[in-house]
Amino acid sequence: MAAHFVPPATQDNNDGWGPLGIPDRYKDMPYQPFSKMSEWAGGSSINYAFQDRKYGGGKYGGAGGSQYAYLHDEEENSFQLVDTARTPRPMYARGRFLRNQRLARGRQNFRNSQPVPLKGGKMKDNRMRQTRNKWNNRGPRQGQIQVKNRESSVIVQPSWKIIEEMDFPRLNKLSLRLTKEATDLLTCGELEFYDKQYDRVTVKNERRLQRIDRIFHKVTTTDDPIIRKLAKTEGNVYATDSILATLMCSIRSNYSWDIIVQKVGGKLFFDKRDDSEFDLLTVSETSNEPPQEEGINSPRNLALEATFINHNLSQQVLKMGEEKFKMEEPNPFISEDEVGEVASVAYRYRKWDLDGGVVLVARCEHDAATVGSAGDTQFINIKALNEWDSRLSGGVEWRQKLDTQRGAVLANELKNNACKLAKWTVQALLANSDWIKFGYVSRMHLRDTSRHVILGTQQFRPSDFASQINLNMDNAWGILRCIIDLCMKEEDGKYLLVKDPNKPVIRLYKVPDNTFESDDEAFFEEGEEDE
Repeated sequence: MAAHFVPPATQDNNDGWGPLGIPDRYKDMPYQPFSKMSEWAGGSSINYAFQDRKYGGGKYGGAGGSQYAYLHDEEENSFQLVDTARTPRPMYARGRFLRNQRLARGRQNFRNSQPVPLKGGKMKDNRMRQTRNKWNNRGPRQGQIQVKNRESSVIVQPSWKIIEEMDFPRLNKLSLRLTKEATDLLTCGELEFYDKQYDRVTVKNERRLQRIDRIFHKVTTTDDPIIRKLAKTEGNVYATDSILATLMCSIRSNYSWDIIVQKVGGKLFFDKRDDSEFDLLTVSETSNEPPQEEGINSPRNLALEATFINHNLSQQVLKMGEEKFKMEEPNPFISEDEVGEVASVAYRYRKWDLDGGVVLVARCEHDAATVGSAGDTQFINIKALNEWDSRLSGGVEWRQKLDTQRGAVLANELKNNACKLAKWTVQALLANSDWIKFGYVSRMHLRDTSRHVILGTQQFRPSDFASQINLNMDNAWGILRCIIDLCMKEEDGKYLLVKDPNKPVIRLYKVPDNTFESDDEAFFEEGEEDE
């Protein structure tokens, strides 16, 4: 049976559009447009007094009419809008509350105390006092080593008179450019040739450091028979290369040292004390955290270890027992009754004209000889850099980085041993050496100071290395000339240069003539009789 379809009733509006009337069930129901098209499609002019921010005008936004609008009356005036959103703080202000809270913690009666208002200058003085107390009460930071006060190399007596104080900032501004080249007066001694097999030593192919039983002469200026002889005819200022290097690199030093200055007949003699530790090599002197502990890693024990390593390395890397290169004169310090083999060393006595009537005569040293690419004989200064504990000396472990990052190892040594490396470079420049060669020596075991291994070698031209470590020779000569001029102005007698152990200051003392008496008194008396 077919379904019967009944069409709905329709209305035809001939006068316009839309329905002709409203159905009975919709007569009392209010009309609310719900579509965005209602405003223009419906032709209505409804004013929207309120729109919900969350739903009205949103993604599905239906427009709201005025008949549902909430009218705010007298009650609304008693309310206030509060913004509960967090305001972001700038970076420099973050954590300030916690810091202030930590500073306030532990103070008694903090909440009950009432600050007394201050005005004018009193407020400023109180603020400065609080700041000063804040920094004075601070102890060493966590992990920071508190540097102990170092002791002076010599006990300063109350009877000694201070002639001059030279601070490092002033010395750093001095400069003297030499206009004349140095001249050689005499050469003595004999040298063994360098064994080039040690240039191929690496961390994987290390060499055991041997103990070479040889005699090293560390003779001071006035005990040198050659200088005594030259003092009668050449120059008016006399010293050794190690003493000159200490003076010329004094602004890089942190440890205390002292040098005797004797003025006799208008001539200056720079000497080291007989019982001093002047010839010991410092270790990590310029480090941010210099060695402080007692035992095998104390400053003095490290200095003894470094000196022992330096002596042995300078002899082990030579072709021992083979032909030697002989200078003009034999070694002046070998006596007839001396027992034992003397180390390979050559002495070069040189003269510098510093202008103004100042002529310097000094004894310089070479450690070895080598044959250059052109077949000529070249002279070498051999020095040892030693690793004692990488955890306490910059954190650079040589066995891991020496073969691949040798520059990082050398840079760490330049930071920790700036003074020692500068003095070695000055000594090589004064002696006019062709090369300065460094050997990298490390302990076999961390707590064993008697056994060491050679991990590698590296060589430089002294002038190139001086530029690399920012060593200004004009400033070095200026410092030396300043010290010479200060001593020349004083009357004949004995003086003492002392580096302050804890301050960047060098003091010049006038000391009694019988202070630090030695065998050189006879030499000065003989010189006065000759004049």
